[in-house]
Amino acid sequence: MATTAAVAASVPHAAVAAAGEAAAGKFVPETAASARSRIQQRHLPNIPLVTHEGKEVRFYDDLVKDKVVMLNFFYALCGDVCPAVTANLAEVQKLLGDQVGRDVFMYSFTLRPEADDVLAIQNYRDNFGAGPGWTFLTGQPDDIEKLRRAIGFTNPNPVLDKDTTQHIGNVRYGNEPLMLWAACPGMAKPSFIAESVSWALRPDTNRVQPP
Repeated sequence: MATTAAVAASVPHAAVAAAGEAAAGKFVPETAASARSRIQQRHLPNIPLVTHEGKEVRFYDDLVKDKVVMLNFFYALCGDVCPAVTANLAEVQKLLGDQVGRDVFMYSFTLRPEADDVLAIQNYRDNFGAGPGWTFLTGQPDDIEKLRRAIGFTNPNPVLDKDTTQHIGNVRYGNEPLMLWAACPGMAKPSFIAESVSWALRPDTNRVQPP
């Protein structure tokens, strides 16, 4: 009992000491939980979105938390990058098979939510034969812009960054609970993208080969 009491009594003092060290600029180790929370706050905003089925969801709570995910952007009337990337990702979905919607979740977000309502993104999705586990989403313009910047779909050239016709055709993929995140070109070989996502799913057993 005395030992237990002594340990319990020391915990507040340890917390105060750690806080004092942090304030003094000394190194304080970060826990996995605090690192995960920091990533979420900075890069995975819990913005409201609407799926191609008209369901209201939250980006972090409903789409990303505790999941392995693939993320990309598109818009319905895009005439160049988007159709090519979306068609390529349809091939990736075929390669991943029934893992999509069970182990891996695919999400595509419109860059032009003011034009792409639920019907528009639903039709776009249908045109490419997207299967279960691949969700297309729209939302409020300010929220979509916040998401785009948070997950790194930006161009260092501010003029090009504002032009949605010049948007980056990358795919961001990651394992949220393990805090593993990476990206690859949306037009990479479907087999390379599928293998890359499989690495995020099982990082201890996979070795991704060059595209």
